[in-house]
Amino acid sequence: MSNEEYILNEHNKEEFPPAHTAEHLLNQTMQRLFGCERSYNAHIERKKSKMSFYLDHKPTRQEEKTIEREMLRLIDEDLPVTFEYVSREELPDGISTDRLPDDASDTIRLVRIGDYDVCPCIGRHVRSTSQIGRFEMLGTNWDEHEHSFRVRFKIV
Repeated sequence: MSNEEYILNEHNKEEFPPAHTAEHLLNQTMQRLFGCERSYNAHIERKKSKMSFYLDHKPTRQEEKTIEREMLRLIDEDLPVTFEYVSREELPDGISTDRLPDDASDTIRLVRIGDYDVCPCIGRHVRSTSQIGRFEMLGTNWDEHEHSFRVRFKIV
């Protein structure tokens, strides 16, 4: 079915699809490795991006390398990026609508990356993960008081 058949919210961003798709992968990678929620603060740009997560501990250097290796593996795996339109009542278990705007439409677009990640999103994405390019972790920061872990990265 085409997008014209669905009335979705207006979108005020023009994402860089490779970095935006990498954002989805990094969110799921962090959830799987650390049991945390998706990023609470993300700035995804063409030149450099950053995402922040609340964690229960400061990741070790080894854990940071695991994040980067997993991202590279997922990109190399060439997972398909697909879309599905469902009503709020038909949302699969585990799909949160907490971050949707208050005036979000009844029809929700789910973005699936293989069987690795699925979440509501109306942004632009690549067709498969191999189109992302190379993920390079530029650095991390840990805020002990907030238990906040920031990942800075770029897509090459």
